[in-house]
Amino acid sequence: MGLRAVLLDMDGTLVDSNATAAVAATCRELAALRSDLDVGSLVAANRQVFDEYFREIESDWTLGRIDGASVSREAWRRTLERCGCDETELASWAQERLGHHQSKTIRAFSDGETVLEQLAGQVKLALVTNGASDTQRHTLRSAGLEHLFDVVFVSGERGLAKPNPDVFREVLNELEVAPGEALHVGDSLETDILGALSAGLTAVWLNRSGVPRISGQTAGKHEIRSLTELLPLLGF
Repeated sequence: MGLRAVLLDMDGTLVDSNATAAVAATCRELAALRSDLDVGSLVAANRQVFDEYFREIESDWTLGRIDGASVSREAWRRTLERCGCDETELASWAQERLGHHQSKTIRAFSDGETVLEQLAGQVKLALVTNGASDTQRHTLRSAGLEHLFDVVFVSGERGLAKPNPDVFREVLNELEVAPGEALHVGDSLETDILGALSAGLTAVWLNRSGVPRISGQTAGKHEIRSLTELLPLLGF
């Protein structure tokens, strides 16, 4: 296919953020700090609050109109409030502790690290991820992958997000590669696959858990369960 560049999504494709473990660790610390707080109640409240709150601000977070630290701080404020604790300073402390735990729980999928190292120097590599700059840069640094990419596109830094095909056009422009010479790999049919196909790239759907496709969903020509399957597909 005359491949010159490989673009990859980050969350769920290259990186496992393991947010559940980081939240649980933060809740345990909060309960140890305050006897009136219960770990189970905090975890349950945080899950419910984040689901509700993120729906309110997802677009602003994705496009960089609100940073990840502010989102986390407000989510913890609402979590604590539901558990009978109205202390803004404690919410800020919880946000900082969550960031600390995330630095330890975020990890690169082993297949992703292996594939990136084999592709580096053979083709141009770009990371294409949706989210606030501070959140996504922290994730990338914690995973130890930043140095492997020629271009890193974070939607919150550009005001433009997948599946908008202009995202992929901007990346290809910076790589100086034509759409027919590039391939994009991601785990989301809606943002990764649809966006890449709309921009004229070859798209590869990474379906790690074997989720069945909903009738009518576009998945492109290629579906893989592990990134190691990408190498023979590319002829490496």
